[in-house]
Amino acid sequence: MSDKNTNRIPEKLNVTAVVPSLNPDEKLCGVVDGLIDAGFDDIIVIDDGSAPEFKNNFPKPSDKVTLLVHEVNRGKGAAMKTAFRHILERDEKTPGVVTVDGDGQHRPEDVYACAKAMIEGEPGIVLGCRNFDLPQVPSRSRKGNKITAVVFRLLFGMKLRDTQTGLRAIPIEFLPKMTEINGDRYEYESNMLMALKPAGIPIKEVEIETVYIDENQTSHFRTVRDAARIYALIIKYVLSSVSSFLVDITGDYLFQKILGLFGAPFADIISAGAARVISSIYNFIVNKNVVFKGKGKVGRLILRYYALAIPVLVISAVSRHFIGNFFEASELLRTAIKIPIDLLLYFASFRIQREWVFKDDEVDSK
Repeated sequence: MSDKNTNRIPEKLNVTAVVPSLNPDEKLCGVVDGLIDAGFDDIIVIDDGSAPEFKNNFPKPSDKVTLLVHEVNRGKGAAMKTAFRHILERDEKTPGVVTVDGDGQHRPEDVYACAKAMIEGEPGIVLGCRNFDLPQVPSRSRKGNKITAVVFRLLFGMKLRDTQTGLRAIPIEFLPKMTEINGDRYEYESNMLMALKPAGIPIKEVEIETVYIDENQTSHFRTVRDAARIYALIIKYVLSSVSSFLVDITGDYLFQKILGLFGAPFADIISAGAARVISSIYNFIVNKNVVFKGKGKVGRLILRYYALAIPVLVISAVSRHFIGNFFEASELLRTAIKIPIDLLLYFASFRIQREWVFKDDEVDSK
């Protein structure tokens, strides 16, 4: 690193740099040297099961560099969690960690800026964010980030410029939570972002230089398989709502047909209510155990769930009743009217469930 850059960042922050790596080329040692020049004197490199021919590309352990080794490839997420647990178990104290990719995409100055922002700002995780509108950004990265950014904003209420960044500064007090997050491969980084808002952990974004080397060919991200792992979590949320929706719609139609045979008054409202009771029980069980994995007391979760479900039921039933009467709709058309109403309610309900209903009790007690 040049003297100019060294003079710009003279202050040591005592932040631990974590660098996961699989089958690295010669750039990895340059990344580590750059971090040392930038003032980082506690660097943990994780060899995530690299092949023998790549072992010489790892830096030698020293008083500033610790090398942790996975005997087999376990994934980037697993490598990061190995480093986090190592940091929590040792005696040395650090204000936090900063994760860095080993392929040279993160400049030492930017790593330092994120670490400093973590120390000087309010407690929270700092993300180093790239500009995806620049011409050097590979098309797959630009499209992937934009799609994921839209999903995060709509489903999770999180407005993030860079959902794929590997440059993240994490205060030490949040590190135990980071070791509990599901995922061992690239999906771990998305899971981490999803977990921050429910856990009440703030996010700060720091703009960094956008660097892509050789169209990002050294990345071990496998587009289809790893994207499937990331979006599987979102698909799981959607499938829960869709399956509950199908249970609800089917039950509603059957109840309407049965009640219609007896000429029951307000058959559409009664049908909507009965179907929603059945679908809500199904939805609660699936969301608690599969989707949100709620860990709070069951009684509290049920009360919260129905504090949300009952108003949603009323809005759905009453809206369909008045719209159906206005158009003098048949049973089939009333069922069709219910579809767009419930789709809107399901999206709103999803966010409230994630951010309140199934939020951990421990977060509220902090």
